[in-house]
Amino acid sequence: MRNHSSKIAACRALAIVCLAHVASAQAPAPAPLAIPNPTYISIPMEVTVNRPAAEVWKRVGKYCDIGEWLRVPCTITSGKDGEFGAVRSIGNEVLVGKTELSYTYTQPVREGRPYNLYHGTLEARPLTATTSKLVYTLVLDNSMLADDAARERDRAQRTAQFTQALENMKILAEGGTLPPAPARGGGQKGGAPKQ
Repeated sequence: MRNHSSKIAACRALAIVCLAHVASAQAPAPAPLAIPNPTYISIPMEVTVNRPAAEVWKRVGKYCDIGEWLRVPCTITSGKDGEFGAVRSIGNEVLVGKTELSYTYTQPVREGRPYNLYHGTLEARPLTATTSKLVYTLVLDNSMLADDAARERDRAQRTAQFTQALENMKILAEGGTLPPAPARGGGQKGGAPKQ
């Protein structure tokens, strides 16, 4: 009787292992978090501003000032504006580097999407005692896009979006006001910068 009970227990255990294996084999595999052969690109953009760099930075350089010049809502969801590790609601972007007149952020890994290493740096550079340059540089992996045409469209869209942001920063830093934002769903794409 003891031998028979042992065989039944062993069969049950084997059945459970087999069912678990079948169930895991049928579940869809999660998307990879990394691309095997990334192609990193950088998109440098700049605009000259008729104000000293320190004044420019004071006006447009706080971490959530992006909400005003990109025309999207921005709140700090974790940490404190301007401190390392602060997270803003736009793209859940994390502040990972800063100097007196610059900051660098990244967008985190997202479940179900390959990570494209998206980083942005905004900097105010002194040119003269009364002028400066705002420099915005994006770095990302675009290898997950379908082909060269898709990569060029993506680069053009990002360049247009952030060139407009730089123009908006220039207007604000020089003491102007922005015209009303275009209606959402209309001609200009709204929302957070895409990853």
